[in-house]
Amino acid sequence: MPEREGEAEELPDIMRRELAGESISPDEEGYEAIAEVIEHAKRVCAKLNTGYHTREEIHDLFEELVGHPVDPTFRLNAPFRTDFGHNIKVGRDSYVNWDCLFMDRGGITLGDGVLIAPKVNLITLNHVSDPHNLTATVCRPIVIGDRVWIGTGATVLPGVTVGDNAVIGAAAVVTKDVAANTIVAGNPARVIGRK
Repeated sequence: MPEREGEAEELPDIMRRELAGESISPDEEGYEAIAEVIEHAKRVCAKLNTGYHTREEIHDLFEELVGHPVDPTFRLNAPFRTDFGHNIKVGRDSYVNWDCLFMDRGGITLGDGVLIAPKVNLITLNHVSDPHNLTATVCRPIVIGDRVWIGTGATVLPGVTVGDNAVIGAAAVVTKDVAANTIVAGNPARVIGRK
């Protein structure tokens, strides 16, 4: 999916650095811009996950969460959680089922026709290994191609790209890129078939 016009110029420096994969610490100058978006995500997720909402209401709340228009063919079943929201981009006819977690500070892109089963985790950030600065994080994007199916309880870790038409088996832990037209499963995920 293309970057939104003018997006890079609008981001505070600390967010640009984070999206570029630099280590970011909560005690850095400018971190309050990140903290503000995190608090916004908490508030919107609380609304989304409380009570009954129609499909249209869920769509509107998701647009409020991500901060930009979302194709009307996108569907989501709540509950849904995210740590940021603004770095999620979803394609046409994609579907996210119950109880998924998207930690999107590094950017999460779903292509067209993506199916995500319940309890899937897409995690774009990790803590640095410096024992004197464990609160610092580093982010890497997750990109999911077109017509990908991610099975129940799977976890996709930072920096992974999943090629078109791939299948990720239930409970898989995906630590490296998945080629198009392959089926992966296990922990760590490995190729178990081709389409």
